[in-house]
Amino acid sequence: MLDTAFVSYVTVMSITPGPNNILLAASGVNFGLRRTVPMMLGITLGCVIQCALTTSLLAILLSWMQVIRLPMAVLGCAYLFWLSWKIYRSGTPGEGAEQAPMKMIHGALFQAVNPKAWLMATNVAILFTPREGALLSHTLMICVGFALINLPCILIWVVMGDRLRQALRVSWKLKLFNSIMAALMAITAVWLMFDELRHAFN
Repeated sequence: MLDTAFVSYVTVMSITPGPNNILLAASGVNFGLRRTVPMMLGITLGCVIQCALTTSLLAILLSWMQVIRLPMAVLGCAYLFWLSWKIYRSGTPGEGAEQAPMKMIHGALFQAVNPKAWLMATNVAILFTPREGALLSHTLMICVGFALINLPCILIWVVMGDRLRQALRVSWKLKLFNSIMAALMAITAVWLMFDELRHAFN
């Protein structure tokens, strides 16, 4: 079963502002929900492929080199703290939109150059790879769980569209939204680090 920390991490990473959600918001405003659906599905597909690759490769590595798991987890949680600060200080989505919405394949391929998506997939692999057991079934569970969490989160940005973008331009609303997301990310980092330390010293 997927634990609460996984659900919390993927939810916060999926729903907070980033390249994908900025593109989806702009596309929702300019082209509507129906024409943006292929791009949205492509983004989720691309992220799932990233998770499958990183989880599979790191699972093999970590199964042979358990000694590096804790340092890698520390680095992953340090990144989450850094990201929580960036979320707290982040601004409104950028202006402008493309002349046509992305197709599904373009949404998937965009993840190859999206640093937030790679960092999210890498942290999922580092922090949620089992120390032993059926790695293939776990990877499949991670991918399915990621898709089920990610898709409705990014759908929010398409559906809300201009209303969300307008709301985020109001300074106090933007500050409140970013503060809540940053706090959730920091709490998730503390939770994951505590869990890693507990397993390392038991």
